[in-house]
Amino acid sequence: MEIIVGKKSGFCAGVRNTITQAEKELENNANGLDCLGEIIHNKQVIESLNKKGLHIIDSIEQAKNKVIIRAHGISKQVYTYAKENNIKLIDLTCPKVLLIHKQVQEFAENNYFIFLLGVKDHPETIGTYSFCGDNSYVIENTDDISNALNALNSSNLKNVLIISQTTFSVSLFEKIVDMISNALDESFNLHIEKSICDATNLRQAEANEISKKADLMIIIGGQNSSNTKKLVDVSKNNCKNVLHIQTIDDLNLDFVKKFDKIGIMAGASTPSDIIEEVVSTLQSI
Repeated sequence: MEIIVGKKSGFCAGVRNTITQAEKELENNANGLDCLGEIIHNKQVIESLNKKGLHIIDSIEQAKNKVIIRAHGISKQVYTYAKENNIKLIDLTCPKVLLIHKQVQEFAENNYFIFLLGVKDHPETIGTYSFCGDNSYVIENTDDISNALNALNSSNLKNVLIISQTTFSVSLFEKIVDMISNALDESFNLHIEKSICDATNLRQAEANEISKKADLMIIIGGQNSSNTKKLVDVSKNNCKNVLHIQTIDDLNLDFVKKFDKIGIMAGASTPSDIIEEVVSTLQSI
């Protein structure tokens, strides 16, 4: 059995910083800390931090302690509520997400209609969209383009920005950009901001290459992790057998034994020890 492990697998810099800083803050806060939503999309990491005093809350109104803002970021309204109610925030939003918040707000102030490409119910998309202003539309897939263009035409704006969630599919981003570009005439001023994170881009590219060689692809990451799901989608384009697991416990070893060449990739929220456990188990069989 040959095992190909993606070099870009596991924690990205933003996630690593969030977890490191959260652990430091927990050491200095004996009463524990609240976190607005899952700090990252990984069950095992969350359980570990929970034992150290991290409490997950669903809304800022539930805050009883200082509140950690996770890597995905939050909406403008949450910042406002926290300030008005004297809630202390520990903002661990990924710097690249914060940059996008600043960009869309500036473009909105300069009378741009904003197409935000992203998964509609993902916390990063929800947070970013709150900074886009009224003249904006979230596009999750090509089916949304028609309504998005109708919204643009209704606004009577001629300046258009296309920007995306940091973990959006690279291939889908390019496809949507092409479709919108072809639909707009010369009267529109189109600005395209390539805001997909470099780590996401490289991880998807590596998954694409490995899946061309592998008989089986194993993608490790949380079931609700957007960037992990993108790795699954990319791999399915080239490999007939793709498994999405969270830990080694999800892996049917009898099934895996049937394959000669196995590729492994992991999402940005997957700790290295989980990846290593999967690899070592496969090597042992």
